[in-house]
Amino acid sequence: MYPNPTRRRRRLVTVSAIAVATLALTACGPDITGGVDETASDRLQAPSSENPEGEITIWDRSGDLFEVFDGVIDDFNEKYPDITVNHQAVDIDAKLQNTLITGTNVPDGVFLDDAMVSGYAEYLWDLSDVLGPYVDDIAPQKVDVNTIDGDIYGVPYDLDPGLLFYNAAALDEAGVDVSAIETYDDLLDAARAYQEVNPDSHPIHLEQSAFLGQLQLEMYASQLGTSIANADGELRLDSPEYEKILTFLDTVRSEGLGTRAEYLTPTDIAELENGNQVFYPWAIWFSFAPQQLLPETSGDWKAMQLPAWEDGGARSGAMGGSSFVLPKDGENSELAWLFYEFLMYDEAGYSAVWGPNDVYPNGLNTSIPAYLPAADPASPLFEPVDALGGQDLWQVATKAGAQIPSGTSIPPWWNGAAEYLGNDIQRMLDGDLTPEQVISQSSDAIQKNLIDRQ
Repeated sequence: MYPNPTRRRRRLVTVSAIAVATLALTACGPDITGGVDETASDRLQAPSSENPEGEITIWDRSGDLFEVFDGVIDDFNEKYPDITVNHQAVDIDAKLQNTLITGTNVPDGVFLDDAMVSGYAEYLWDLSDVLGPYVDDIAPQKVDVNTIDGDIYGVPYDLDPGLLFYNAAALDEAGVDVSAIETYDDLLDAARAYQEVNPDSHPIHLEQSAFLGQLQLEMYASQLGTSIANADGELRLDSPEYEKILTFLDTVRSEGLGTRAEYLTPTDIAELENGNQVFYPWAIWFSFAPQQLLPETSGDWKAMQLPAWEDGGARSGAMGGSSFVLPKDGENSELAWLFYEFLMYDEAGYSAVWGPNDVYPNGLNTSIPAYLPAADPASPLFEPVDALGGQDLWQVATKAGAQIPSGTSIPPWWNGAAEYLGNDIQRMLDGDLTPEQVISQSSDAIQKNLIDRQ
């Protein structure tokens, strides 16, 4: 979930810098049951008491989501009055690794990027048993990204469907019919038509950050039912799917149809505001921009499902996301599970998270729940978005989210791959590499420098 994309962009760069270090996590969690089967001992069990009691320590990042989760504690205590929640704002990226290695003051629950879960898995409880009653009703992609060797290590939080955001006012004025956009070829045609009317424009966003460019690439790949690695962690960049995506991006570049800028930096914002950049294929969390960063065009923007890569193909893919993990060295992890169960699977909990609250008076509209009963298109948790011209973003996002194909767990070297794949994408957008060269060079470098060194 990405509630504040500007802050989030800076944090993601930090994450990429520590990702390789997570590969060094080799210590095993404690054997808490003596002679009991090791697999069974790693599986968290829910408390058996009818009136569970104790204190739990929950780590979240500081910011708006911390405040949202903090506001749900009173609701949780109405159900579990004897569980005290010690809710701490922590720099998780800087602190979690050493805490897990030393086993000192380990929290009971942690909010963590999906891309980081596999790197910490041996320190975490297998949640297969406690999630059992819910797993069939969780978005398959979110179950898959948290599943390693058949075990589930994260409580899925948000679903971040990719959407096509567009400046409806500018496109209407140019006579471009966005309802005709069903495939990426249609998007290219629409961009060409807009540029004919506005010759100085470069209508489609081309991401200039290596890390976010790779994240967006994976959104496109998710639409096609693939990802950088298979379920066994084996690289699969060398495929027709990735060649198709990179060829599309290279076409946008070569025809001058793209605005090259880092996500929501001043240059990016300026090109959005002046009508030169009118198409933004991105995760739902881009909705933050017209609400907070685009005062001149706020209300002009709308969202639709992503184009498909072929007729009848999926109209969305996953881009980013977070989950909750429970470290095995936490003193009361079984009680922390009750907290997360309430947040994600109790109507009172998920309504308090995504519905109107003190932090988001109209509801939290930068993601949707990963729990499908909570993501019912007919029962919106957040209200229509004024900055999107009063559009019912809930309808668009939940319908898009339902189309995201299943995926695989994210390999622990994913963030580190941005040094190779992310940078090679940028070299392609500089005109220095072909799509085929990106695939070949990145595959070789990732295999040699990341996978073979695990």
